[in-house]
Amino acid sequence: MQADPFVGVLLHAIGGLAAASFYLPYRRVRGWSWETYWLAGGFFSWIVAPWVLALLIVPGTPAILHAAPIQDLFWTWFFGVLWGVGGLMFGLTMRYLGISLGYAVALGFCAAFGTLIPPLYDGELREIVRTAPGRFVLLGVGTCLAGIALSGLAGSRRERELSEEQKRAAVREFRFARGMVVAVVCGILSASMSYAFRAGKPIGELAVRQGAPPLWRNLPVLVVILAGGFATNFVWCALLNLKNRSGGQYLGQGADGTAAPVAQNYLWCAAAGVTWYLQFFFYGMGTTKMGPFDFSSWTLHMASIIIFSTLWGIALQEWKGTSGRTRRLMALGLLVLIASTLVVGYGNYLKVGGDGGTGVAPRRG
Repeated sequence: MQADPFVGVLLHAIGGLAAASFYLPYRRVRGWSWETYWLAGGFFSWIVAPWVLALLIVPGTPAILHAAPIQDLFWTWFFGVLWGVGGLMFGLTMRYLGISLGYAVALGFCAAFGTLIPPLYDGELREIVRTAPGRFVLLGVGTCLAGIALSGLAGSRRERELSEEQKRAAVREFRFARGMVVAVVCGILSASMSYAFRAGKPIGELAVRQGAPPLWRNLPVLVVILAGGFATNFVWCALLNLKNRSGGQYLGQGADGTAAPVAQNYLWCAAAGVTWYLQFFFYGMGTTKMGPFDFSSWTLHMASIIIFSTLWGIALQEWKGTSGRTRRLMALGLLVLIASTLVVGYGNYLKVGGDGGTGVAPRRG
């Protein structure tokens, strides 16, 4: 399949929009505790959507997974488990920091670890640095991290400038110190999704050999990754349901003992879950279009998420009441992040268009 980095950038942007938007339907859930609506939405994210779309688009998914080597399935699933811990903590990050600051801090660490560790582990980083396109891509990665740092700094200034009442008006359970700790750990562990896609490459290649269109080769991989993520989140949320005696909420009991709108809540959770899944649906397609430097997909994904999450934060008035300097800093962070996607895309375009004048081409995996 012909690589097309700019199509890849567009696909990653769509995935980033989905990732930045998925939490919004949860705000419409009424009468349920966090663990209840998180697991209800997660069932659609990690089980229903991956299997339904995989079977519709790649009907041979069960046969592909049956034929895949056990070690490839295990490591893909295992990194999904680790990512699941990060994803679980991401929900807590949203609770305690809100969309703008929470995304910036968590995804900053996620971008750095998820982008650079795979090529470093595979021994490709030195070869990448030796090529002009590779240096462009790494410049884009650095630019992305700078944009994330600016966004995080703007979020920190916002935290200092707003009163507790203003913070809680935008984020009901705002806890800065607790949220920062959770966000850092979340970011590091969430990078495991990048490692899971790397571990699942043989499964994707097997899917293509068995007739799957190259654009959709990662759909069976996602089934395995997200099964690992579901396992982690199911155990934690079930334990919280037992501890908080909130299990009855799945059948209509409200958190305050009154009846909850159970059908409506499930619909909002389904909307959140499917929207969440779409981020990796488009991410999986985007990686197939990036060419030899597909490791940079993770940077594009992170940058797109922060761009759109910051825009949502503005729309939800999380920045209302901050100083002009803080808002300008936030806007600068946005511009730098947008520039980073263009630089990364251009570096991939140079690589696809030639060898950068060195003849060095990192292996595809």
